[in-house]
Amino acid sequence: MKDRAARIRTGTLPKAPQVSADPRIHTDLAYLRSLEGPARGLSFLPRQPAQSVLNGRHASRLRGRGLNFEELRDYLPGDDIRSIDWKVTARTGRPHVRVMTEERDRPALIVVDQRMSMFFGTRRAMKSVTAAEAAAMAAFRILDQGDRVGGIVFGDEVIAEIRPQRSRGALNRFLTALSEANGLLHAEAPNTAPIGLTQVLRAVARIASRNHLIIVLSDFDGLDAETDRIVSALARHNDLILVPVTDPSAGELPAGMRLVVTDGELQAEIDTSASATRRALVEMSTGRLAEVFDWQRRFGMPILPLSAGEETLPQMRRLLGLGPR
Repeated sequence: MKDRAARIRTGTLPKAPQVSADPRIHTDLAYLRSLEGPARGLSFLPRQPAQSVLNGRHASRLRGRGLNFEELRDYLPGDDIRSIDWKVTARTGRPHVRVMTEERDRPALIVVDQRMSMFFGTRRAMKSVTAAEAAAMAAFRILDQGDRVGGIVFGDEVIAEIRPQRSRGALNRFLTALSEANGLLHAEAPNTAPIGLTQVLRAVARIASRNHLIIVLSDFDGLDAETDRIVSALARHNDLILVPVTDPSAGELPAGMRLVVTDGELQAEIDTSASATRRALVEMSTGRLAEVFDWQRRFGMPILPLSAGEETLPQMRRLLGLGPR
């Protein structure tokens, strides 16, 4: 698996079976790179517009860059009294201040789900495409802000890790991993047990122990008791933003439809004319989302819900309190 992850990270993975050129179903590296221009205007800095879900009214305010200790010196007239180090002052008998400088950048880790559960869409696009578009635009803007950017891209069998760096090379490696993972999604994909979200979040905690901006784009399939514990720890020590990606059918499944679903080997037909069947399917989809919003209530993290049934950029602008373009 490690070799496969390295090859998906560097773009040397063998080509997946021929996939559709329809950008609503699959995305490629050229398309992801083309999103740099449309992403201009988005911001993940602590100062946010009044209507942004990141501005502190909806959740805890983004911490921004941390502070580095520079020196301890005598107090001078005009110094902020809040910077006085009272312990040193008490020991020496003379007032001393702690001089701190803001870190030059803040590392960001963008975590993108490209498992088969994301390869689904009933209107505009697949959830996997919406997640890839949002991740690419966020990566461009974070690098433009002067921060380091990296990511974790995971599919059913692979996890590609790109450590945060302030370089176009790291950004390109992230986009390459994202396009390769997206290209592996197809209807004939083998039926395998997918990597659990908990396993991915363990990797996130290893890389981003504290003072990172972490953005997780997923449908949050496969949660367990440990997921809750890891999310709590990540939110305590980092700025954690969750981006649940859903399909419109999660909340409104039309009656009278006959759906054929498959796991790659077996097929089943579902008749939505029965109200009990529709209710069970909707509850299954909305149950995950309810748990994510419960995390927001308990841990104070911002949630940016995206729908695969709408264009991605207008949704992001609306969530970040920006007007239409």
